[in-house]
Amino acid sequence: MLTTSGNQFLLNGSPFRIISGSMHYFRVPHEYWRDRMEKMVAFGLNTLETYVCWNLHEPHPEEFHFEGNLDIVRYIQTAAELGLKVIVRPGPYICSEWEFGGLPYWLLKDPNMQVRCMYHPYLAVHDRFFDALLPRLVPLQDKHGGPIIAMQVENEYGGYGQDHEYMEYVKKSMTSRGVDVLLFTSDGARHTLMQGGSLPGVLRTVNMPFFTKYSLDMLKKYQPEKPAMVAEFWSGWFDHWGERHHLTAGGIPSILPTLDAFNKILASGASVNFYMFHGGTNFGFMNGANTFSNSYQADVTSYDYACPLDEAGDPSRRYFACRKILGKYVKLPDVPLPTAKPKKAYGKIEMTASTGLFSNLDTISHKHLSLTPGTMESYDQDYGFILYRTHISGPRPKRKCIIDGLHDRAQIYLNGIYHTTLERAGGKTTTSFAVQENGCTLEILVENMGRVNYGPWLMDRKGILGGVIFDEQLQFHWDVYPLPLSDLSALSFEKQPTPSFPGFFKGTFQVDETGDTFLALPGWDKGVAWINGRNLGRYWKRGPQKTLYIPAPWLKKGLNELVVFELYNAKSASVELRNKHDLG
Repeated sequence: MLTTSGNQFLLNGSPFRIISGSMHYFRVPHEYWRDRMEKMVAFGLNTLETYVCWNLHEPHPEEFHFEGNLDIVRYIQTAAELGLKVIVRPGPYICSEWEFGGLPYWLLKDPNMQVRCMYHPYLAVHDRFFDALLPRLVPLQDKHGGPIIAMQVENEYGGYGQDHEYMEYVKKSMTSRGVDVLLFTSDGARHTLMQGGSLPGVLRTVNMPFFTKYSLDMLKKYQPEKPAMVAEFWSGWFDHWGERHHLTAGGIPSILPTLDAFNKILASGASVNFYMFHGGTNFGFMNGANTFSNSYQADVTSYDYACPLDEAGDPSRRYFACRKILGKYVKLPDVPLPTAKPKKAYGKIEMTASTGLFSNLDTISHKHLSLTPGTMESYDQDYGFILYRTHISGPRPKRKCIIDGLHDRAQIYLNGIYHTTLERAGGKTTTSFAVQENGCTLEILVENMGRVNYGPWLMDRKGILGGVIFDEQLQFHWDVYPLPLSDLSALSFEKQPTPSFPGFFKGTFQVDETGDTFLALPGWDKGVAWINGRNLGRYWKRGPQKTLYIPAPWLKKGLNELVVFELYNAKSASVELRNKHDLG
């Protein structure tokens, strides 16, 4: 078992230094798990760290999934087969730039819900999740011959609150279900975070990018007689839409500060976990978002994170530079180093069929008659889009229309004609228009751009949280169409019709040999793409991300189908499958 003695870790009684890397099974196609882990071993890691995503394991109350890409047992067993130890961070909250920090959307159906505290309805479903998860992990602990050597209690709790009774509850909910490994907490190097997120008798760890001495000194101040571990060494950083692509936390356009910090961590004798070592992809609608004060920033689809292994699993220059530094402190395995795998450029795909969203509402949605435009969660909707429709009487001169509580992005249509877009991100939630004598139909198409994943603003319900005010009147009586877009099979496409926006576009292409490829949409504006029914994620000309990663296992020999949901316009009737990624 992993224990502590003074300032060092012991594994089965012998000194052990954790050299770990984060990779999440839910962000990487399961067909690639072993490949990525083999590259971890070649780098010199001895441990794999992973979060657990409650929202995918229990997408609806009491509906559990632990198969396919959610087979966490097989994931951990694969690591063990390659000689890797495993650290599990089971949450129930994970942050991770993941939708709602890994919490399931249906928690927000309770108007009184309070997460991550001693709110008993939350604790009840938290217990139900741990009842499903932990019996799968307990047999994989090192005391039973498995690879799991440590587990985290909650995650970065100091960045949310200070309900220590709740933290103790999470700890006991783990140990009472058979968890018997080293437990730890992790927080940033600030007094507020360290005080809020810790528990007596539980190992503290620290999260950081460059500020090595300050962070380790802070950890030592709070925990002077325990081994030091950097549970999250931020080896890169994530991107928001509309920003430049990041190479590091803080936006520094160089990997040199990262290399210097890694060297200092190792020189100090501390253990370390790369966050991330391989980031993977926020497939589907799983990207999270951040909000500070009144700002809102949605994360992009890619979780490349400027990692040692890039989004497609190839070694980056950071892989070789960090490995060279690691070699100064530990003996590296004498194995061939990984190289980039060839990617496929399948060329242009003509989008030969299309169909409009508005003409398919009754096909892919179910209309709700609602007095007010409620939130997505109130209609039991998880992700995607939602359409609100009402009639405004006329005549009216040009007056303000306010969407109170817009989460997150709304396209406004008057009598079926596009009028404008309002965005929570920029604080633009007001427009103006006149109404003719016979009135007008007002339609508001709202996109859930990703629920907030970090900080005290987690309770991020989607759609319209307040009401719609026009000409200083609340508007009542709405037709509401939830559009999770989880199943597009009922869409009726037409060959070569006049394009209708927002609309769905379909193209097919032949594949003789499958390989990783990247979808580019030059001339397209904003939307979502599916390959053979699998949601690849969002694209947006705003950038920085310009292509979407398509893993080879999601293609098939023979005929493949690509569907694109475009919100605004397409200046081209085709898209491209390229052999190079463009993250901006």
